[in-house]
Amino acid sequence: MRITVFDIQAMKESGQRIAMLTAYDHPSAALAERAEVPMLLVGDSLGMVVHGADTTLPVTLDDMIRHARAVVRGSSRALVVADLPFLTYATEGDAIASARRVMQEAGVQALKLEGGISIAPTVRRLTELGVPVMGHLGLTPQAQHTLGLRVQARQAEAARRLVEDALALQDAGAFALVLELVPAPLAAAVTRRLRIPVIGIGAGAGCDGQVQVWHDLLGLFPGKSPRHAKRYADIGTAIEEALRAYVGDVRSGAFPTVAQSSGMDPEELSRALGG
Repeated sequence: MRITVFDIQAMKESGQRIAMLTAYDHPSAALAERAEVPMLLVGDSLGMVVHGADTTLPVTLDDMIRHARAVVRGSSRALVVADLPFLTYATEGDAIASARRVMQEAGVQALKLEGGISIAPTVRRLTELGVPVMGHLGLTPQAQHTLGLRVQARQAEAARRLVEDALALQDAGAFALVLELVPAPLAAAVTRRLRIPVIGIGAGAGCDGQVQVWHDLLGLFPGKSPRHAKRYADIGTAIEEALRAYVGDVRSGAFPTVAQSSGMDPEELSRALGG
């Protein structure tokens, strides 16, 4: 039985820390499911970590549906949340149409929207229609060209606006909130003030839970990980070494062996070849 938004909210009420992880395909969802990750995010970050784009902006609704459908198929217990991509919820009508497609065609249980007071009416309308919505404040990647890739709300006025945005999303019916690249003391204060769970990424330990990107957590890309990420394994190096070993075995003739091959009755082969 799948975890619900009410289960996630109950985790905050009971003081249970919430682990959230991105997933973009069936294998990653299945592995996360076996690791008992309670909430999976099909993020539009797939544009960068899966499709190789520089930003999330090129991601389409069709992209999200395709990836989210695979994640839902790979999980049976986790609550699956999908991002609505850039400008697919610019108006209330757009948001309803986009939500309908992602919920029906991908089968996710909730959607995530970036923005604060300006999108609160859209969040309210979606929740009225039965769509669970997770908010996203701080560094909102769909607005990175106006915000920059840096910690947000360091100054008092910007921090005050973030608190107001968070309260507006809660009042509009959002079941949870992601805070990305926000000063830890501010994130902790927002977490204490809100009734709904706050999930941090680069927002310190004072949030109700944490979300990390699959590729950062597993070290799938070379080089230094983002500051907010912890590399729990160096899977990228292990994969590269395995592939180098495969290439070497093919070149040397060590692969395949009899163990990876199938035999055939010599008489059948002779008949097939006209012998």
